[in-house]
Amino acid sequence: MEAHLVLSLSQYPVISFGTGSAVRLPGPSIDKPNIYSFNTTTYDEMYNSLKEKDPRLYHANGLLGMLDRNRRIKGCPERWQDWRVGVPRKDGVEDGVVDVVVTCEERCWDIVVEDLTNRNSPLNRLVHIINVDIKDNHEEALVGGKGILELANMLSEAARDEREKAGPNFVRETVDGRVPEVLAKWQERFPGLPALWTVGYF
Repeated sequence: MEAHLVLSLSQYPVISFGTGSAVRLPGPSIDKPNIYSFNTTTYDEMYNSLKEKDPRLYHANGLLGMLDRNRRIKGCPERWQDWRVGVPRKDGVEDGVVDVVVTCEERCWDIVVEDLTNRNSPLNRLVHIINVDIKDNHEEALVGGKGILELANMLSEAARDEREKAGPNFVRETVDGRVPEVLAKWQERFPGLPALWTVGYF
């Protein structure tokens, strides 16, 4: 959600998803996580639930702070596999598709790639799937969020360059072809954020 926050604050249309079967948050012990449903349980409900259970524990481990931030960004966590691609949304993604998907864990990247393959490309629209590996803690999330924002800026700059060069003859494929070059330059700036890239189709 940190990447969602920094991208949206920079006026990028952005949507965010989880890929698991449920939202799992740390509990009082490793074998007792707090489990919530995607798409229906709001961040506000999660926040109030944990605050009622053990406010001291969940303040100390940062969960209440994280959920408080998240509930200011969007209503509830959504699951990638339930996303109806091509359906207009209210969050700036009017045509219901995106040009780039960024994951923050290789396991999630694998799930997204597999899911897009299983959807059989009904729209035949290319999408870049990039994994920026970020450790799951507050400090690494801040660094990763800044790195992902810079990647978005670099990709947008490449798209602007191609539009200016081509004028009315612009085609998106010229930008698609520059993504590996942009990623290589970005990786030089952020060597501590290992990245994977492939393409898929909506």
